[in-house]
Amino acid sequence: MTEARLRSFVAVADTGSVRAAAQRLYVTESAVSAAVAALSRDVGVPLVERDGRGLRLTPAGAAYAGYARRVLGLLEGGRAAARSAADPARGSLRLAAVTTAADQLLPELLASFRERLPDVDVALEVGPSRQVWGSLAAYRADLVLAGRPPAGVDATVLARRPNELVVVASPAVAARFALDATPWVMREPGSGTRATAEAYLAERGAAPPRLVLGSNGAVIAGAAAGLGVALVSRDAVGAHLADGRLVVVDAPGMPLDRPWHAVAGTTVTPTTRLFVRHLLDAPGWTPA
Repeated sequence: MTEARLRSFVAVADTGSVRAAAQRLYVTESAVSAAVAALSRDVGVPLVERDGRGLRLTPAGAAYAGYARRVLGLLEGGRAAARSAADPARGSLRLAAVTTAADQLLPELLASFRERLPDVDVALEVGPSRQVWGSLAAYRADLVLAGRPPAGVDATVLARRPNELVVVASPAVAARFALDATPWVMREPGSGTRATAEAYLAERGAAPPRLVLGSNGAVIAGAAAGLGVALVSRDAVGAHLADGRLVVVDAPGMPLDRPWHAVAGTTVTPTTRLFVRHLLDAPGWTPA
């Protein structure tokens, strides 16, 4: 059982085809097929099967895939920890951030961090809350910037920053806002903001129409265009509020206090600590 076999199998599991897996890994299709076949022999049961023109995981493959991802994450984390221990200023840092944090908090932080420590190898993954916490749990990220870590994730909160969630809308929509009737523009399932909005409405027994858009930017643009109201971080709509494209809606129980968290796993590498120290120099961030 080799790392190359595990990577080929995970790529097939993620993409559903040998061709797409080969393109992701920059190898030939025959190399991917051979690696997956060899891994199936190592495990002792078939891990994939034909599904029309593509492939799908067998029940055994589906059970094995999560373990394979964690093993790969541990191998990557081990390499990162070793490089970091040898020379933190030349180590690697695997960041994962939810979309709003990546858009609003990270650009200036990363630019100043790279200026201070140009030899650190930084990789950034951006996705919804479910994805970034999954990356931390599977050892694919050294540090997550998101809301509160969910139950069941081994996490070490290293820093916090205030984050206020507000309901916003175009002035025309805000003027006729009704909790049960005005449409809500929402993020996709798996988003922490989406889950918060759903919980907020459920707590009040409200069931307004919902329009799901695929990104934080699309939600903000949709609200500004008059499609409905949206629950967003105030950090994400400062310019829209300043120029009047959006206004804060006087919704019951708002605003919500949902601080940003900088969260590592159970092991914190020296390079990760360098980034957290840099983060704590930025306005608003405080130690956990």
